[in-house]
Amino acid sequence: MRIPLLDLKAQYLTIKEEIDQAIQNVLDSAIYIMGPEMKMFEKEIATYCGTKEAVAVGNGTDALVLTLKAFGIGPGDEVITTPFTFFASAETIAQVGAKPVFVDIDPVTLNMDLTLLEEKITPQTKAIIAVHIFGQMLDMEKVMEIAARHDLKVIEDAAQAIGAEYLGKRAGSIGHASTFSFFPTKNLGAYGDGGMIVTNDADLAAQLRVLRFHGCKIKYYHDQIGYNSRLDEMQAAILRVKLRYLGQWNETRREKAQVYDQLLADAAVQLPGLDPQALPIYHLYVLRTKDRLALMERLKAGGVASAIYYPVPLHLQKAFRTLGYKVGDFPVAELACEQALAIPCHPELSLEQQREIVALIKA
Repeated sequence: MRIPLLDLKAQYLTIKEEIDQAIQNVLDSAIYIMGPEMKMFEKEIATYCGTKEAVAVGNGTDALVLTLKAFGIGPGDEVITTPFTFFASAETIAQVGAKPVFVDIDPVTLNMDLTLLEEKITPQTKAIIAVHIFGQMLDMEKVMEIAARHDLKVIEDAAQAIGAEYLGKRAGSIGHASTFSFFPTKNLGAYGDGGMIVTNDADLAAQLRVLRFHGCKIKYYHDQIGYNSRLDEMQAAILRVKLRYLGQWNETRREKAQVYDQLLADAAVQLPGLDPQALPIYHLYVLRTKDRLALMERLKAGGVASAIYYPVPLHLQKAFRTLGYKVGDFPVAELACEQALAIPCHPELSLEQQREIVALIKA
């Protein structure tokens, strides 16, 4: 595509010298796992998010699994989340033996509809996974209030929202624990897989560090059954460089989104809905249209990439058929899956390219 959805090569070229030097430093050190780059990155992420602790892991999915395990969640337990998100948000609940319970989404923000949350809480409910979809935070104050009334743990799934804010508080700083993904396409993306858990609970962080390294506090002495989930030094070094640019990149994404908002104001598409209390980072700029297939084809013919996020809501995924959900159970999420389409919105996108995209959409 002449205008890709995301241009990782263009981004790399803007910081090439720093990235290349960071990689060379790791090669020169010959330390590749659990080394100084990872430890420094943990400290920098904790500072960035405003938390006391950060625990680096292999990927964002592992971050969720390890957090659920550290909270003691397992068979017989229920965890509430949204059906409109990437599969991992619910897959990880099932992986620890618990039951995913879904709540429909708000038609404006596409985040969980918190007016429907409390009615889904049962005596078996142990936690809420609060997803910040497409880089816009959920109202975490309200989530924490509801959780406190029912003695529930709250995990922020901030995989798409590093740097986003709600009432001035950054994603990851409000829940009992929060998880991030550094998949290459994220706003802060590695050149491979990577993940992070942040928390203000020192005991939880200590347990997570044991779980990520085969249940060890001391090498070769295994206190429990753990996992092998560690962020390698190469990825940590790359991410440390990119973290220095994250604020600038997120601000540029917001500027690109504002351009779209202005140029598409009179177009026959629904623009991304905003919570006025939130500061989004536009991991994705997602339109909604009844004519999604036609719009995709028009964009493709014009050399513009687009992508569907997400084609099937989680409650209708084949893997969750045993939960007994059916079409119509979560109508807002189902409609979003029929209409949502992401268009290019990244720091390297030019104003001229945005105008080309807008012209194709309006046509």
